[in-house]
Amino acid sequence: MLLLGAATAAVVVVLALALGLGLGLGLKHTHKNASSAASSSDSNSSATTDGSLSGLATVTAPDASAAFLSGLAGEPPTTRTYQFVVEERRGAPDGVEKRMLVVNGQYPGPTIEANAGDRLVVNVTNKMPNSTAIHWHGLYQRGTNFYDGTAAITQCGIPPGESMVYNFTFDGFVGTTWWHAHAGTQYTDGITGALIVHAAQNASEPEAVPAYDGDLVIQMADLYHGFSPALLNDYFTPGGLAGTPGNEPVPDGGTLNGIGQHPSSLSPSSSALSAQRFFTATLAPNRTYRLRLLNTGSFVALRFSVDAHALTVVEADGTPVRPVAVAAVSVAVAQRYSVLLRTDATGGATGGAFWMRAALDQDAFTYDNPGVQTEVRGVLRYGDGVSGDDSDAMMPDAALLDDPPPLPAGAPQADLDTDDLVPVGGGPAPDATFSVYFTISMQYPGGADYLSRFLSFINSTSWEPLQGTASLFARVGNASADGASATYGGGSQLVTTVDERHVVEFVIDNLDDGDHPFHLHGHKFWIVGSGAGRYQHQALENKTPMLRDTLVIPAYTYTVLRFVADNPGYWAFHCHIQWHMAAGLLFQMNVLPSESAKFAIPQYMLDQCARSGSMQ
Repeated sequence: MLLLGAATAAVVVVLALALGLGLGLGLKHTHKNASSAASSSDSNSSATTDGSLSGLATVTAPDASAAFLSGLAGEPPTTRTYQFVVEERRGAPDGVEKRMLVVNGQYPGPTIEANAGDRLVVNVTNKMPNSTAIHWHGLYQRGTNFYDGTAAITQCGIPPGESMVYNFTFDGFVGTTWWHAHAGTQYTDGITGALIVHAAQNASEPEAVPAYDGDLVIQMADLYHGFSPALLNDYFTPGGLAGTPGNEPVPDGGTLNGIGQHPSSLSPSSSALSAQRFFTATLAPNRTYRLRLLNTGSFVALRFSVDAHALTVVEADGTPVRPVAVAAVSVAVAQRYSVLLRTDATGGATGGAFWMRAALDQDAFTYDNPGVQTEVRGVLRYGDGVSGDDSDAMMPDAALLDDPPPLPAGAPQADLDTDDLVPVGGGPAPDATFSVYFTISMQYPGGADYLSRFLSFINSTSWEPLQGTASLFARVGNASADGASATYGGGSQLVTTVDERHVVEFVIDNLDDGDHPFHLHGHKFWIVGSGAGRYQHQALENKTPMLRDTLVIPAYTYTVLRFVADNPGYWAFHCHIQWHMAAGLLFQMNVLPSESAKFAIPQYMLDQCARSGSMQ
């Protein structure tokens, strides 16, 4: 039986316990020579960051019941229709009021749940002052590349005051993913939501994951109190934040399903005690639950764990994997994992209430933000979920907030090692028929000019969005021969054209001192090689390589990927750290242009180009 938890819970705890090690003290600096400085986005002195917010409507967090999936798996194919209204609002996900961009007045936005073979129709109305686009992360969009929702690549953007209908069929992807704005840095401000696709009714290949009794979504994200356009300006500050070029804005905290806890939201009268809000889920005891973990944030990985519970990883980015038992899972930006959790732990003094934790990866921080809340908490309870039942008010032991109990003897003690991920039924990737080599770097475009912007480069190209058109509409690179790589748009568009079906091999050298979570649109790739240093034809690992759509390329390492390029259209391959993509870390594949030239692109999408304007 699937049980619903309360949306939030109030608990009075000693402030030192409620915050404790959740505050960012003694932060690590591993990849930049950074000095100590307060974050430009930090707003610890006040619970309000912008006095002009009074005229905006308020953002709401979805009820906790929205995290539980409805069990529609196996229903006959149908059309599922959604109305999205995108607008500016004021919200306080962690208690600190800020300007946000949200869908339907809520953060996170609506969860879309469907079956493979269903048709999805989403009418998006843009009430913001800038144009926008909605991307359906991880979906293949075979034959509907123009609905991929990538501004300046597959569409120009939905102009202010106008609407667009995304209309496509789920065509092979099954598993856990999400939707988000793909225009400027808009999703940093809240335009995100989960997207869950179940196997089709009577599918010849049902999703190969173990059985479970309940299914819920856990959306994790880092959180900034500042508005993303201002933060991006900070990122491009001459000389860099804290005096180091390329220093990314450090978050102020984070959220679990739209709810976080930040100390600066406390009133002076709460100096000793505090009422905190938590995402709360009430689960039946002695059951197995599938927790679908998504990192919908902008910068850092988040480490998810549940006190006194082991987790078993069974899916990564829509690929079922051989079960791996772990103590915790680090989820990089834009990645997704499904884990199974068994509700059979001993509850200790509270009899069945446990802390859920999402810890921000402080190794990515490049300077000190003294007020950052480095761990977000939620509550997992055992109970029947009946209104008025004592289980609805039960809270975990506050003394454990900063002193997590160890897992029982015999339980796994280590975090997930992604090298342990093996696809169910996996085998070798096909041999490559075409290879693309590129480097990742971050630098000043014309040498050490500290008054210019510090940009991101793939090879020698830093991407900038096309204005008034999109790569697909302008047919960028269509005249190029099969296999040609060239720059267009005044040198801002690096495009490789593949006009025959190929098994493409990406050989990537990361020359930067930071990690980069890269995502490929429209495809999954096999990870056939990685290691320290530059690629010099090292032996590849191609027995049962992992297949996914988002991976982390660590600092000063190489990575070799393969994928089948048989899906017509323009597909971005980019870093999912919002600051890096905005600085140009994006490359495009133009696959089968002879086929994409036949697309029946709606005329109104082409007409919107003249009115799309700014995305930032």
